[in-house]
Amino acid sequence: MSKRDYYEVLGVDKSTSEKDIKKAYRRMAMKFHPDRNPGDAEAESKFKEINEAYEVLTDSQKKAAYDQYGHAGVDPNMGGGGFGGAGAGGFGDIFGDVFGDIFGAGGGGRGRSSVQRGSDLRYQMELSLEEAVRGVSKKIRIPTLVGCTACDGSGAKKGTQPVGCTTCGGIGQVRMQQGFFSVQQTCPDCRGTGKMIKDPCRECHGEGRVQEYKTLSVKIPAGVDTGDRIRLAGEGEAGVNGGPAGDLYVQVSVADHAIFQRDGKHLYCEVPITFVDAALGGELEVPTLDGRVKLKIPEETQTGKLFRLRGKGVLPVRGGSAGDLMCRVVVETPIKLTGRQKELFKELEETFKKEGHAKQSPKKQSFFDGVKKFFDDMTA
Repeated sequence: MSKRDYYEVLGVDKSTSEKDIKKAYRRMAMKFHPDRNPGDAEAESKFKEINEAYEVLTDSQKKAAYDQYGHAGVDPNMGGGGFGGAGAGGFGDIFGDVFGDIFGAGGGGRGRSSVQRGSDLRYQMELSLEEAVRGVSKKIRIPTLVGCTACDGSGAKKGTQPVGCTTCGGIGQVRMQQGFFSVQQTCPDCRGTGKMIKDPCRECHGEGRVQEYKTLSVKIPAGVDTGDRIRLAGEGEAGVNGGPAGDLYVQVSVADHAIFQRDGKHLYCEVPITFVDAALGGELEVPTLDGRVKLKIPEETQTGKLFRLRGKGVLPVRGGSAGDLMCRVVVETPIKLTGRQKELFKELEETFKKEGHAKQSPKKQSFFDGVKKFFDDMTA
């Protein structure tokens, strides 16, 4: 099945900024996160697809390769992760892989080494907003391939050793005649290693690696946000034939909060206020991540007005000043009024009529003046 376009996966286009790509990823990652969709194979598949697209589109080099060559530009099976110079996983790598099998090292290709680096692993970690803002240490348990201790990673039964491959004579390549050409190919029996295991280890069945679960302590720095990655060097899968281990990438996803919404280093929240506080002013206690603070509401405050509490946001993980907390006030209409309360509101309304709405409700008066002009113009 062909892969979907990465921009389509995240619902963005090529001109979208990295910040907006991050926002799009955050929304979709929260929607399809496996913890929120247990047992849903389709959601899990989409979550993997979203992460793959995000990893490419937020890496400037990978994005440039993808924009120019599509999926082939970032497919590790097409030259090691993107087109570029011959030394950077580009066309030189592709031709080397293709023609190296045909002509061998003597024909301009690259010989294949039996020593291989272990695969990188990815772990999705969901944090609360408080954990992300303040930092936290968490233990995780992951499945991984580790070197077999029974055979010290050789794949051969303890007390024995791999022997030279009898098919290729231990060089890892076999030569075949095809017409006028003498073609050199990777040995099919030893897969280019030059060695064979006659008596395989019973623990790893000759693979040199076994699957185990390991528990790691991960320190999450303060200020991380959805999409940030923490690299644990050497904690990925064990290498092959003595190769180095891969890395473990812990990808952060921050859960929705009951009170605050986060946008980068700034936090937003809605604060309901009464008609009385809006009209006459007052002082309220509002929440912050550090505790409650006083917020002074001036008289004649309209719904939707933003109040900025400087430095009460998030201290970015990459440095810089702390963000702000933006409090948006919402004037709440009272409900379940008593008879007396309704009478008081009616009396208040009568005083408005005497004074004229234009003075005390300028927006309302302006709106209806505009409506009247609109219909007058239509009938003119």
